[in-house]
Amino acid sequence: MTLKTKIISITVAIVAVLTVPFCYVWFYFPYSDGWEAGTVNYFKHEGFIFKTYEGKVIQEGLKGQVSGTLSSNEFKFSVEDPEVAEKLNHCAGKRVELHYKQYLHSLWWRGDSRYVVDGIRK
Repeated sequence: MTLKTKIISITVAIVAVLTVPFCYVWFYFPYSDGWEAGTVNYFKHEGFIFKTYEGKVIQEGLKGQVSGTLSSNEFKFSVEDPEVAEKLNHCAGKRVELHYKQYLHSLWWRGDSRYVVDGIRK
């Protein structure tokens, strides 16, 4: 093996070794988790290729997004587990408490949101 081939091989190996942990943390490592409570505004199953469960909970109170404007507190989320999705499907207009995990980035097959709900309490 020539010196040039060794350098290229070592560089490719280093890049691969650094890329795998970065991708794991970026897409799969839960950054935080917690509970959000509110009234389910909508919950739907959408998508062309990857069908994902998406929903929104309206929380009590108001917040200012831009100075001088007020809007309702909204919590947009995705759901991976079909059992949790089935429970949420029957909760439109009801008050619920949702347990979520927050990821640094979303994935197509996991949903549009970085917040993935994995538990529900009515």
